Amino acid sequence: MDNKDMLHNEDLLQDEALEATEIGANADAQTLDNEAISSEIEGYQTQITELKNKILYQQAEFDNFRKRTMKERSETIALASRDTLTAFLPILDDFDRASKNETFTEGVNLLYQKMLNTVKSKGLKEMDSAVGSDFDVELHEAITEIPAGNDLIGKVVDTVEKGYFLNDKLIRHAKVVVGR
Repeated sequence: MDNKDMLHNEDLLQDEALEATEIGANADAQTLDNEAISSEIEGYQTQITELKNKILYQQAEFDNFRKRTMKERSETIALASRDTLTAFLPILDDFDRASKNETFTEGVNLLYQKMLNTVKSKGLKEMDSAVGSDFDVELHEAITEIPAGNDLIGKVVDTVEKGYFLNDKLIRHAKVVVGR
């Protein structure tokens, strides 16, 4: 092999090395492009997940708002007649006291029953504060305490004024006498 052939072989080797370097560089560039694309895809997937979570949160918030509004509305409707029925309570008390009198006529009794049935149909319910029931500060208002036997200590001895519920909500405490 002469010098010329050797130089030619060296040139060929350099060309091949240069081609290999270029191929490697292209492969590295391709790898970098693939990594950049993968990174970009992951970023988009993260954004999509965050947006989905925000949408779900907003839907839950709206659903809770809707339920809360419906509940408040139904409570408002249920208690809309509260003031009117509360104004009738002293009249019911008077009728109740009068019905215990012997001079209470049959016609007045019919009116009392009709009025009582009407307010009951609107959701008014008498509280049970019978003699011997436990005194409950949430339901009863103690007017006075009187000495009573051991079996009536801390219990209702007499009901002075009935308590009432409107649609299971307390609108008037029962005024009671408590045993001590």
